[in-house]
Amino acid sequence: MASTTIQVPRETRDHLAELAKERGMSIGQLVEALAAEQPTAAQRAEQLAADREVVRQVIGLDISDEEFDRAPDILGNIYKIAADKARAARDSAA
Repeated sequence: MASTTIQVPRETRDHLAELAKERGMSIGQLVEALAAEQPTAAQRAEQLAADREVVRQVIGLDISDEEFDRAPDILGNIYKIAADKARAARDSAA
């Protein structure tokens, strides 16, 4: 694979070098791993479309993208409920 040079301030380079050393990798490998963790807008849109298609197939209904956009954030609400319950359990145990 061809590589390239990225110019960053010396402080940033030193910080990246320390992070890479802690993880047992090169700066290039670290930057590659960090970039892989951050999908682009196009990649996020592609994943959203794929996820919606899976939901359509699983429930057997043709739900439009507009209907998905108007739907409540069910997974977000589940995460919030779980976090609230975990917090309450932790507080009652203390």
